[in-house]
Amino acid sequence: MSSKGVSLSARQIISKIIVYLLLGAGSIIILLPLQWMISTSLKPLSHVFRFPPEFWPQKIVWANYPDALTQLPFDLYFRNTVIIVFFCLLGEVIVSSIVAYAFSRLRWRGRNALFIVVLATMMLPRQVTLIPEFIIFKELNMIDTFWPLILPSWFGNPFYIFLLRQYFLTHSRELDQAAVIDGCSRFGVFWRITLPMSKPVLAAVAIFSFQFHWNDFFRPLIFLFSQENYTLALGLRFFQGTYGTEWNSLMAVSLVVMLPLIVVFFFTQKYFIQGVVFTGYK
Repeated sequence: MSSKGVSLSARQIISKIIVYLLLGAGSIIILLPLQWMISTSLKPLSHVFRFPPEFWPQKIVWANYPDALTQLPFDLYFRNTVIIVFFCLLGEVIVSSIVAYAFSRLRWRGRNALFIVVLATMMLPRQVTLIPEFIIFKELNMIDTFWPLILPSWFGNPFYIFLLRQYFLTHSRELDQAAVIDGCSRFGVFWRITLPMSKPVLAAVAIFSFQFHWNDFFRPLIFLFSQENYTLALGLRFFQGTYGTEWNSLMAVSLVVMLPLIVVFFFTQKYFIQGVVFTGYK
């Protein structure tokens, strides 16, 4: 091997080491708040504000978790949140994929103009449509139920429609034409060919939907009044207002509420990244 090749290889190794060191340092900085949250959740209350601070508790108090989670009915809040998230996710994935298929694979007059209108709705703040929504659901006697939180998801989401449409455009039209020639209906093409080829972007949409509705605080605050209908986000805020001075308990509850998001993203990050990256191919 020539000296030039050796020097080039050494340069590449050094550059990779520098990149990994920078990424490692950045990861540590990003994970510090999570580490502090875990540490605080395991400390006695008297050790939370010690100086110098304890980055890891000298005495681990596991009882902080059951004590905090039993002060309010978090099992009920968890059930309510799971019900809302499941039906919202199901509606957004199904309806958004059907609409995106119509915009990307079917040819009809006014398709592009209507797609621009759909995208334009993304510029409307939620606060603008909130009052008309509230009046409609009040007239339908749906206030203080899960319906105002679930039904809008079954009318599609413009951002998810955009992601799915961009991904569907990367599929070859010859596949659709071959399936139609073989006697497959348009819905059959959508169900048997388009959806199986779109698992990454469907997973990305599902993760986005799960994350948004799991963390959603604003809409449950407006439409839910009874404590038995609270979601985890409302329950956490109620806990903060009631037991806000118990920082170890507050961190324990916050960590438990956040844990499903971390677990879901950890096991689906490959599909999530593929779905987002591939939507920009065309």
